[in-house]
Order: sequence, then structure tokens, then C-alpha cells
Amino acid sequence: MKYMVNVTSGIPIYKQLMEQIRQGILGNLLEPGQQMPTVRELALELTVNPNTVARAYRELEALGLLESVQGRGTFVAAQGMRDSGQERMAVFRQSMEELLDQAVRLNISPEELQNMFCDVLEERKKNNGR
Repeated sequence: MKYMVNVTSGIPIYKQLMEQIRQGILGNLLEPGQQMPTVRELALELTVNPNTVARAYRELEALGLLESVQGRGTFVAAQGMRDSGQERMAVFRQSMEELLDQAVRLNISPEELQNMFCDVLEERKKNNGR
């Protein structure tokens, strides 16, 4: 899985990373038992402080989504959040809320948002066959 952070978003980098990992688990892009990149590897990849990655991993571990094994690394927890569509919808809704906040800051009207959403959806259907 490829991770990205936006240093200008106003959302702390560790939270951005946590959300991407959470979505990867919910979307089955990260499988139970799968080893995560080391803190150092991911920090280098994202050009962030290793403490930032370590904090995201610690918090995800506290939520039961990741587990650390001394001397072996960090892994996607076996139990994790492999559950209902309700949780996936909640995660997606949170992302939508953040996008809507950004649209308000950029003074984008509801009509413009709706048109943009429809355009992007149609474009995606053409490109992905979905």
C-alpha cells in the first residue's frame, strides 16, 4: 500500500497516516498478519519524523488494529476491523466531511460540488469500467 501525507492540510500527519492505514484494513488492502513497513522505512518514504510514524502505529495498536512483536516488527492485527459496511460508511463519511470543510474554505458552492462529484464519478466509470 502506498501512503501519502499532505503537510498543508491542517490535519496532523500522524492522523492522516492512521486514517490511511485504517482505510486499508477496512478495504482489505491490508490483510491480517501482514507486516507493516518499519517506522524508519515509512518515515523515510514520507519524509517525516520517525516519531510521527511511531505515534500513528502506537495509537493504531491501542485501537487493536496493529500489533507489535518485539524483534519482528509491526503487523496488521488478526482481529482488526473486518466488520460491517456500517464501519466502512462511517470512515467514508468522515472523509467526505473533511472534503466538505475544504470546499467551504475554498468557497465552492453546493451546486459546483454536486457537478464535480458527478463529473468525477462518470470519468471513473469510463476509466475503470465501474
